[in-house]
Amino acid sequence: MKNYDVIVVGAGPSGVFLAYEMLQLDKSKKVLLIEQGKKVEDRNCPIEKIGKCIKCKPMCNITCGFSGAGAFSDGKLSLYNEEDDDIYIGGVLHEYVGVEETKRLIDYTDKIYLKFGADTKLEGVDYKDEVKKIYDKAKKEDINLVNIPIRHLGTEKSHELYGKIEKYILDNNVDILFETTVSDLIVENNEIKGVKIRPAKYAETEEYDKDEEIYSDRVVLAVGRKGANWLVSMCDKHGIKTTAGTVDIGVRYELPDSVMKDINKYMYEGKFIARPYPFRDKVRTFCQNPSGFVSTEVYDNNITLVNGHSYKERKSTNTNLALLVSHNFEYPFNKPIEYGRNVAKNLNALGNGNIVVQRLGDIYRGKRTWQEDLDNNSVVPTLKSAVPGDITFALGYRTITDILKFISSLDKVVEGFAHPDNLLYGPEIKFYSNKIAINDKFETSIKGLYSIGDGGGLTRGLMMASASGVQTARNLLDSEK
Repeated sequence: MKNYDVIVVGAGPSGVFLAYEMLQLDKSKKVLLIEQGKKVEDRNCPIEKIGKCIKCKPMCNITCGFSGAGAFSDGKLSLYNEEDDDIYIGGVLHEYVGVEETKRLIDYTDKIYLKFGADTKLEGVDYKDEVKKIYDKAKKEDINLVNIPIRHLGTEKSHELYGKIEKYILDNNVDILFETTVSDLIVENNEIKGVKIRPAKYAETEEYDKDEEIYSDRVVLAVGRKGANWLVSMCDKHGIKTTAGTVDIGVRYELPDSVMKDINKYMYEGKFIARPYPFRDKVRTFCQNPSGFVSTEVYDNNITLVNGHSYKERKSTNTNLALLVSHNFEYPFNKPIEYGRNVAKNLNALGNGNIVVQRLGDIYRGKRTWQEDLDNNSVVPTLKSAVPGDITFALGYRTITDILKFISSLDKVVEGFAHPDNLLYGPEIKFYSNKIAINDKFETSIKGLYSIGDGGGLTRGLMMASASGVQTARNLLDSEK
């Protein structure tokens, strides 16, 4: 019988930083991380060598593995401005610990990243006057600009940094089970008792009957967006309380660096948010990658989504960023993940299992994009495996209307943002579980079961997920006093 003081499901940023902080506070604690994917040094995406996604088995190396999906994209750490009286991005961690404590957590977590090799340079801090002009210009178009300091790790540098953290954790006797999935939680009388595990290759095999049981009276769910669907199933099965969730649906937008040169220089990542008519849905830019590359990632049941990378050394001449629309559902339908998965399935079908790309001008003309159109386009796609087509067939009228309105408005702030040669790749979808109901210690309605990170709705992004892990380690040890 295997027993641990703490079991952590998921070795993304929140789980990793929980383990790190436990080592700082009490090395005597037996901590186990369970991760579906591989060690960080074994994670690689074949698409860069062979030019297409081969849907790696048993798990996608982009979405699964030590350090999670976020660190395998572009590795941006979002901080805060000293004068801010609120936390404007990154989820709702501050609603549980307070704004000032969240700032202290960010500072502490940032120092850990620096300790393991993060770039000391901060983006978005040297051009306050220029940013203010863009902010004012955006306001006139009813668009809000959030500018905060960003520490850019870079996709390839993220691997090196997390490799060092992985080695540190393993060298200090934290156990990690790689390529292992949690098939179920062990709950008795509304209290957590442990987990059931199996090899990741059997994750979707219902008849598998050799699950191993591992025990702990404290289990932390740190699954990230990749685990959102699994988290929904666990909540349904064990009666874990949740509140209505959100799904972000949209596209990856690619345009020339020359159009985005001021945004890239002054802020590195511009976070623009609007609620365009007629639906007034929240539409935002996310994960901007100057001189970056559009990429793919694979989720459960071979659903292929689009994302973006930004390297420290390898550069393109294009900037890519997500344009996301937040959708919330009410009675009688409240299954945001299922809705998003259906959108993704339909778009994947249109692309024969691949990402679909379309010129903005073709959408306005009411036509699909053909390969000949891309061959003669001024914006050259950086995702070579993308299939030209028509994303409007599957993205949904409301979603595409929101995105087109947003593009049109932002073009008045960033000239050229609505150029007809700019490219839309679909689908880009951010899956979150229905928000897990937690108390101020991040404990769920099941005693001893905790939920942190992005998957359960507490955080968004690398920095906040990491900070939530740090705080959870402190919460767990405080509860013993």
